[in-house]
Amino acid sequence: MTSKVLKSGTLLDSVDEFNCSSPGAYLRNISAVLERIPVSAVENVVATFFSAYLHNRAIYIFGNGGSAALASHAACDLGKGTAINGNKRLRAMSLTDNVALITAWANDSTYDDIFAAQLQPLIQPGDIAFAISGSGNSPNVLKALSVAREVGGINIGLTGFEGGRMKALCEICVIVPSDNMQQVEDAHVCVMHSIFLALRQLVKNVDNGASTEIGSRCSGNSPSIKSPMREQFL
Repeated sequence: MTSKVLKSGTLLDSVDEFNCSSPGAYLRNISAVLERIPVSAVENVVATFFSAYLHNRAIYIFGNGGSAALASHAACDLGKGTAINGNKRLRAMSLTDNVALITAWANDSTYDDIFAAQLQPLIQPGDIAFAISGSGNSPNVLKALSVAREVGGINIGLTGFEGGRMKALCEICVIVPSDNMQQVEDAHVCVMHSIFLALRQLVKNVDNGASTEIGSRCSGNSPSIKSPMREQFL
């Protein structure tokens, strides 16, 4: 898959924009993209989030632009949508919502610090840094993932464009197979909703002892997830 930027400094225009120039074409293309999403990676995210729930770990979510909006949306779904019949709550927080704090760090330090500076005093070993980036190359996202890795956090990425530099910093990286930013962002919403609904079902099943294929992988020792210090703290 080839990624090409036609507008200097942006990913708004891409090589397959011509194929999305009408509503019908766009919808057909997004359907094809959704068919190629790596479902096993999405299931690994569900398993890791459920392990975080069981072990009372926190999930910190962040991104820029449309990904910032999805970070807020995801924190709402994960935090409120899994609150069922007075059960234990999932600890999920978006780092994109405190405008005063974000602008203070951007103004007094650098925009690259807006997530890392928030994350540094909060994240603990075994907590999850969930980064959303269409390109996978946003400097402030990469810096926050580096902070999480230094303390033994588990890094999860949701991206497109072959993963960018973010891929190398993540234990799990769900890469939408498209180099069209709008398709990537649409697919991210679908992936996030699929994660939330699967996780909600697992949380509902905790009280009655039910298990699922995904749930059986959530003891905290999933062999597909390798992170410094992870075994010690989950």
